Amino acid sequence: MNFRHITVLFVFLGTIISYSQETNAPKFGKGLFNLVGKDSTWSMKIAARMQFLSTNTWNKGDDDNWVDPEQNFLVRRARLKFNGFAYTPKLKYKLELGLSNRDISGASTYTGNAPRYILDAVIMWNFYENFELWVGQTKLPGNIERVISSGNLQQVDRSLVNSRFNIDRDQGIQLRHHFYVKNNFLIREKFAISQGEGRNITSGNLGGHQYTTRLELLPFGTFEGNGEYSGSDLQRETKPKLMLAATYDSNQNAVKTRSNQGSYMTNDTGFYETNINTFFLDAMFKYQGFSLMGEYVHRDAKDPIAKNSDGTLTGDEVQVGHGLNLQTGYLFRGNWEVSGRYTEINLDEAITGRNPETQYTLGFSKYIVGHKLKVQTDLSYLSVDGGSDRIMYRLQLDVHF
Repeated sequence: MNFRHITVLFVFLGTIISYSQETNAPKFGKGLFNLVGKDSTWSMKIAARMQFLSTNTWNKGDDDNWVDPEQNFLVRRARLKFNGFAYTPKLKYKLELGLSNRDISGASTYTGNAPRYILDAVIMWNFYENFELWVGQTKLPGNIERVISSGNLQQVDRSLVNSRFNIDRDQGIQLRHHFYVKNNFLIREKFAISQGEGRNITSGNLGGHQYTTRLELLPFGTFEGNGEYSGSDLQRETKPKLMLAATYDSNQNAVKTRSNQGSYMTNDTGFYETNINTFFLDAMFKYQGFSLMGEYVHRDAKDPIAKNSDGTLTGDEVQVGHGLNLQTGYLFRGNWEVSGRYTEINLDEAITGRNPETQYTLGFSKYIVGHKLKVQTDLSYLSVDGGSDRIMYRLQLDVHF
């Protein structure tokens, strides 16, 4: 998508907005406007969101003194979202485009040397009772912190566990199903078969395919407002709500250092391939303003050290190891929240050469209109065994239309 395409897109949006002014605009945070066909055979909700981030980091020097801070001001995310149904409410769709540099970065020969504008482009078909088939590019059913939208996070951004181990988005198909076993006890099953290379890949399948399965148990029923997929207890659950879940992901003949993420592992014959398996165990609990989220992840590989055909090492290796993330918060009256996070990363030192890391984060948030308009700030201390410690302070404004 070049400048010309972006111009056409905004002209199109402007035309729709001008037309939509004839009707009542939605409430703030409910989209820019919502359209429904005259014959009710289609609908479209168009929304936009922005995140403005300021970051300051201090690194500990060899003399145990903190060096001058590094400062960064960033449009962390800027996105357009489209969703609705086509022909029948049982056939839904979602299209999300990223416009910030962080959103579109990662262009390579594998993406046709084009920016990665498309985040989600997926069709969701409720073809029979509680069964739903998804086709396209979207998030895989991985760890809960990744599945939660970046606009609905409890702290400024996701944890180190997510950045080191998440399986993110990919292109493929997903089958989802849910049922109740007793009273309000809800069980959700999610299965995915994907390309295994990550989002916006145009070069086709380089290795094998990726297989993901996730099971979610909600013994006390669903959370208010889909709160199991949102940080903080903004709904102030009147009864305890709990979700326990596990995900197993197997990327066969993977060619990247972090399953479908990370850098490509090349060798003298093309790509180094190995089977990479990732296991997630996570939980979400909410009650009367209190929230608790926990995640454990373990990743291994059949042969994690990349080699050439003659057995010599290429210098690449799969990021195998495990991590733990615990996060909690309490929402006070007036929608002020204090939150804390403990994160532990243990990559296999013998294979990756990476030392264990521990990070402690204290966060404060003010929700003006829930997650649609909020100000968040946090302070983190990162301790690296045998390495340089770091302090990071962040301040972020989040606006959703």
